[in-house]
Amino acid sequence: MRSDNVKSGMQQAPHRSLFNALGMTKEELERPLVGIVSSYNEIVPGHMNLDKITEAVKMGVAMAGGTPIVFPAIAVCDGIAMGHIGMKYSLVTRDLIADSTEAMAMAHQFDALVMIPNCDKNVPGLLMAAARVNVPTVFVSGGPMLAGHVKGHKTSLSSMFEAVGSYSAGTMTEEDINEFECKACPTCGSCSGMYTANSMNCLTEALGMGLPGNGTIPAVYSERLKLAKHAGMAVMEMYKKNIRPRDIITKDAIMNALTVDMALGCSTNSMLHIPAIAHEIGFDFDISLANEISAKTPNLCHLAPAGPTYMEDLNEAGGVYAVMNQLKQKGLLNEDCMTVTGKTIGEAVEGAVNKNPEVIRPLDNPYSETGGLAVLKGNLAPDGSVVKRSAVVPEMMKHEGPARVFDCEEDAITAIKGGKIVAGDVVVIRYEGPKGGPGMREMLNPTSAIAGMGLGSSVALITDGRFSGASRGASIGHVSPEAAVGGPIAFVEEGDIIKIDIDNHSLELDISEEEMAKRKAAWTPRQPKVTTGYLARYAKMVTSGNRGAVLEI
Repeated sequence: MRSDNVKSGMQQAPHRSLFNALGMTKEELERPLVGIVSSYNEIVPGHMNLDKITEAVKMGVAMAGGTPIVFPAIAVCDGIAMGHIGMKYSLVTRDLIADSTEAMAMAHQFDALVMIPNCDKNVPGLLMAAARVNVPTVFVSGGPMLAGHVKGHKTSLSSMFEAVGSYSAGTMTEEDINEFECKACPTCGSCSGMYTANSMNCLTEALGMGLPGNGTIPAVYSERLKLAKHAGMAVMEMYKKNIRPRDIITKDAIMNALTVDMALGCSTNSMLHIPAIAHEIGFDFDISLANEISAKTPNLCHLAPAGPTYMEDLNEAGGVYAVMNQLKQKGLLNEDCMTVTGKTIGEAVEGAVNKNPEVIRPLDNPYSETGGLAVLKGNLAPDGSVVKRSAVVPEMMKHEGPARVFDCEEDAITAIKGGKIVAGDVVVIRYEGPKGGPGMREMLNPTSAIAGMGLGSSVALITDGRFSGASRGASIGHVSPEAAVGGPIAFVEEGDIIKIDIDNHSLELDISEEEMAKRKAAWTPRQPKVTTGYLARYAKMVTSGNRGAVLEI
């Protein structure tokens, strides 16, 4: 056992004295030590139930012959952090989570791990740590929130943000807003649409690192507690068979996850996190692979914000495995990839049935023949940019309009809510990238304000920052290179014509090469916005959005 390094032999007598201080019995020390990485806290709605999940996992581990030992991982609520300086501290936690989990797992020599994340950065951060530490590991999330109900319709957090835009436009009253805020988020859990948290929890199933149902069983269902117990049992089976994360998270598994991403219509943030996870196994993931996979993968789901269905509906329809079984039938998955179930992907999804063709479209009636995400390139984004094409209305798939340029999110929101953005405009928000932000803030406030003010079918947004999974419309993020390092987005001037062609994967600034060179020569770098603390260190080490914003020395 790996844990023998801290518990066996005469040299480890001092170590055992510390285990005695913990109240550990001889019998517990004779068993494999299983680290339970709990992201529980009392500020994130998606994490407030993780104490119950943790206890269930511990029981499963103990029943299967292991000794469970809990340690924490931090978590930020993106919704609460949205629209102010707090959002600079969202993406950056992914690497803190990975680093701190690696440190705890290696320092204490655990034999196996169970990861209990739920919200946006915890899932990829813990997947990165799992690949690094490479001991038998299973993931079990806290589960999605149930949809809210307002005026007879299901709703969610994205509707709440858009309601604020509607209030600014004068189409909703303060009483309407109060009703929304009391009913939009009715339970604990990760917000109820196919936003980033639920996207990554579903993709954990697709990677093979989570049990079936990990991404979709609602947080408040007792079935979630059963899943947690089975996760504890499963990790002990993995330990016995010596199945490790790098046996599961392979290049082929990552391509499977990207394929499922396209079918589900996941958050654009998956195009930050998939490259970062790939980086941990030495796979240099090119985001342009998304277009290759999209070209042959049908988009089968339109969950909020793209459509009127929610995670609870996907769960009832058969969940991620039902989607994967349909993709398998079309020959789109590598069926030989291993999973934490001990079965291959092909074996694991066999028999998973689509119970609702309105939620999971059948192969002969997809929402589109191509996937939910697209990578756009051109002179405005030479290294790429990302859009959730499944959440773009048809009339905005091709758009041309004048640039309205803002050097931070706050200025853009002021202009939008002040009625200064009109139909046809292309809002450009720059110096919000990984280095320039720093931290690559999500832009849910401006996208929601535009949608709420009735401009979602006539105004595009472009940024070197990123968009929330709850954003919809022609919202193009991750523009690379970013403005802070002299990317072309830094050279856009007010009134320049920008041409967007999503079907042809193109994003162009309509100026000559000579004019672009002239502007580049005249550009000077800006002083960093933050010069102390973690954000300053992060800005010095982080790479561009197209590389997953991974850290390099």
